[in-house]
Amino acid sequence: MTGFVLAAVALTAFVVAELRQRQPMLDLRYFRNLPFAGANVIALLAFVALAGFLLINTLYLQQERGLSARWTGLALLPATVAIAVGGLVGGRWVARRGPRLPLMTAGLCITAGSAVLLGLRATTPYAEIALAYVLLGAGFGLVNPPITSTAVSGMPADQAGVASAVAATARQFGNALGVAVLGALLAAGLGSSAGPNSLSAATHLPWAFLCFDGLAITAVAVLATRRRPGGSARRTAR
Repeated sequence: MTGFVLAAVALTAFVVAELRQRQPMLDLRYFRNLPFAGANVIALLAFVALAGFLLINTLYLQQERGLSARWTGLALLPATVAIAVGGLVGGRWVARRGPRLPLMTAGLCITAGSAVLLGLRATTPYAEIALAYVLLGAGFGLVNPPITSTAVSGMPADQAGVASAVAATARQFGNALGVAVLGALLAAGLGSSAGPNSLSAATHLPWAFLCFDGLAITAVAVLATRRRPGGSARRTAR
């Protein structure tokens, strides 16, 4: 609890200090740029999902299914391949059609993959698990290229580096938050379940959370890539 209070105080002090500076390290007015703000929210949500996915699945595969670390890595290979392919496809979609389609598809893939795992058991066929991994991996891959593109678009040229750095920071914060939030949800599930398959039952709550996380990514993508947010980007650039 003390850590949360200190973090809130530090954040408040940072905002107050930045607003009073003529040349702030991070000009908070840029968050009025809806594509920039939306891209950072999406980065946060997407990497919450990625970190939570890796945490929950590693524990499930090793503790519930008894796989070694090596076989756990191999079991996660469908997700890894899908991330690589999704990144290539997402980059091409951004170049041809803009960021809206890959961002929305990414959110829907994360929701669909998490939904497949809602009924996860110790005896769930690996083919079903691999399908979920492919969907989740595709979502994680698709979301990356348009995040940076959307965050930088419409920003002043001399602030493009700052915009990219803020998006990278949002990714890292999402990683840390994902482990904390999904770990807490898993622990809560373990506390309310008992039996030989208690871990797989405890994962149902984290997967439900990630279903909503994916839907939130889709909703923010729709809002951040509308014509009106595009106008806010042009105003920020001016």
